[in-house]
Amino acid sequence: MHPLIALALVIVAGIGVTRLTRPSFRHPLVDGILETGVPLVLLGVLLGPGLGVFDAATLRVLAPIMAVGIGWVGASFGARLEWRMLRRVTLRTWLVGAALALPVLLATSATVWALARSVRPLGDAWGATGMGARAAVGIALILGGALTTAASWRGPKLGRRNALLDTAFGTAAVALGVAMYHPHLLVRSAMLTVIASAGLGGVFVGFARWQKDLSETGIAVALTGVVVAGAGFSYATGLSPFVLCGLITAVLVSFSPPAIRFSAQKVLRRWEIPFYAAFLIIAGALLQRFSPWLLPAALFLAVLRAGVRWVTVRFGLDQMDPIWRSLPFAPPREFGFPVMRQGAAAVALAAGFDLLQGDAAVGPSAGGAVLLTVLLSVLAAEAVVVLTPLTAAPRHAEVT
Repeated sequence: MHPLIALALVIVAGIGVTRLTRPSFRHPLVDGILETGVPLVLLGVLLGPGLGVFDAATLRVLAPIMAVGIGWVGASFGARLEWRMLRRVTLRTWLVGAALALPVLLATSATVWALARSVRPLGDAWGATGMGARAAVGIALILGGALTTAASWRGPKLGRRNALLDTAFGTAAVALGVAMYHPHLLVRSAMLTVIASAGLGGVFVGFARWQKDLSETGIAVALTGVVVAGAGFSYATGLSPFVLCGLITAVLVSFSPPAIRFSAQKVLRRWEIPFYAAFLIIAGALLQRFSPWLLPAALFLAVLRAGVRWVTVRFGLDQMDPIWRSLPFAPPREFGFPVMRQGAAAVALAAGFDLLQGDAAVGPSAGGAVLLTVLLSVLAAEAVVVLTPLTAAPRHAEVT
């Protein structure tokens, strides 16, 4: 297939599937499966390794588009890191967020490290075998950080706040893991990330202050240009599209005029799902091979994450503060569901690592094992929160 036709197919599919109406009788678990994007990954697998519609030449063209999808998800997260909001977060709030996130991060990272050392097929699939102890710890932090993240644009303030802090700690862990996996690129990557994020974010802010009467369409065009430039730069230089684009939008929402800031956040939320859908189709096409050991490992990590989070809240924070007092078997409603679920951020962080590991013409070097592990774990997390009493049921399905 011609690469331009394949690109048009991916874009149309990404926009089309997000516009499909969903029947009201659908079970919450089915809603959760659809929202994780698993059907889109399966569509990509069918078009890629299955039918061979996306050949090596096509994937070579589509891999940068995958970086744009990852970057857009990162930009949507970064738009929530407005400096005016962050400076109002108290030290106690950060400590509570760390008390929730760090047990999950440490438990999942330690488990991944143990599995990679004791189960040779898993170590080979994740790229931790034969790379030294530092690389194994890096892989453990990358997977643990991705599994720590949570995503919640909606719901009560407590759930949204802690989902944001979870994702912040998880993203920092992934960045540290990538640095440990490629220690020789640490200084270069850090300098390029800071320079590019400040430069591109500053370009948008300068343009916004110069053209204060920008329409929403003009803001959308300028924002898209900045995010695409950031994703392209990260892909060309081997940086994380999620981190770079997240920092770019954090800069622009912190220093742009209020009206333009609100419009930019609105545009990012509106187009996050279509870009994420197209990104998942390409990710599925890039999955070349994987170990069957990934499925039980992902299920175990999902259950471990849910168990650690429940124990932390039930026997930790609810003894310290009345706001955390819970039902006998469940964390409070405003906390439990939003931060137990995982959305695009977790998958995009894992995909960003896999994308940078190998030749884009043939897909990630480890066959997308890190991405597939996180995706399967996210899917299992949906089943855990819907089918068990560990979290309170939501009033409606939350699009992540």
